[in-house]
Amino acid sequence: MDKIRIGIIGATGYTGSELVRILTNHPDIEISLITSESRAGELLSDVHPFLQGIADQKLMSVKQIDDYELDLVFLALPHGVSMDFVKRFKDKPFKIIDLSGDFRLSSAEVYKEWYKTDHIYPEGIKQATFGCPELFAGEIEKASLVANPGCFPMSAILGLAPLLSGGIVKADPLIVDSKTGVTGAGITSKAVNLYSNVNDNFKAYGLKRHRHTIEMQEILNRVSGKETLIQFTPHLLPVDRGILSTIYAQPGQDTSDDSLKEVYEDFYEDAPFVRIRKHIPATKDVRGTNYCDIYPAYDDRTNMVIVISVIDNLIKGASGVAVQNMNIMFGLDQTSGLNMIPLNP
Repeated sequence: MDKIRIGIIGATGYTGSELVRILTNHPDIEISLITSESRAGELLSDVHPFLQGIADQKLMSVKQIDDYELDLVFLALPHGVSMDFVKRFKDKPFKIIDLSGDFRLSSAEVYKEWYKTDHIYPEGIKQATFGCPELFAGEIEKASLVANPGCFPMSAILGLAPLLSGGIVKADPLIVDSKTGVTGAGITSKAVNLYSNVNDNFKAYGLKRHRHTIEMQEILNRVSGKETLIQFTPHLLPVDRGILSTIYAQPGQDTSDDSLKEVYEDFYEDAPFVRIRKHIPATKDVRGTNYCDIYPAYDDRTNMVIVISVIDNLIKGASGVAVQNMNIMFGLDQTSGLNMIPLNP
């Protein structure tokens, strides 16, 4: 089989470098093109020194994309920028996996409400498939444009899907309380990720109107067949990577710890990267991997279902699930190139 020719558009950020790190050892992939508008002409390993001797490929401008025959392009670009690329290259033969939020939502109107900017390519929203392999593998397999999930929604959707699909909990209200590492803010220096602000500190942000809220709700509406209502609050931890979401829901039927575990194990029986844990998981249990570790429990004192869902925000929350989606799109084993063991400690 000929290798799949890949382009990575915007490789100077965390998600771009993680794509290179994962794909370099993928047996079926050839990285043909890596772009950066700000660092074109330099080596990728000059931008990310940890890749020296591993990925010393020269960074090109996206303007040179016509010089390459590509089968798939990953867009590791900011929100509001990806839509311009997709519109500009919509007639090209390559498939696209977009890691931004530009094509995750249901309409241009919803996008404008939550992202506070106009969407210039609404046709792409209608065309895109939401890239959650555990829920939509059949659609992803046929897709030419995949909208990679956001990192917080990935942890919340996987944590809640079995409960809502089976009608085990009420759809309104659902509480998602998430903690993340600073890499979720991106590689560019800004006040939020300065050492002096992050170190020895812990804070909530995006209260009431974080843009990932609507992404969670829209996908879980599809899963449950009902209108969900999510109260989502993210928090910033003084760690570099990882997301731990604590999810609360009120049961709609009799349940127990044992029955919940059975529901989750059945739901994710064919999901190679979801582990239903015997013990409460921590972020280091999934560090550097594409796993989502889930621990469901029932508190009979409060009559509440509690779910702990843990991912690496840069892998299962971004680049890893993007590669998993790529594998599905080309008929490869979902785990190809992703068999990484957690880094613990």
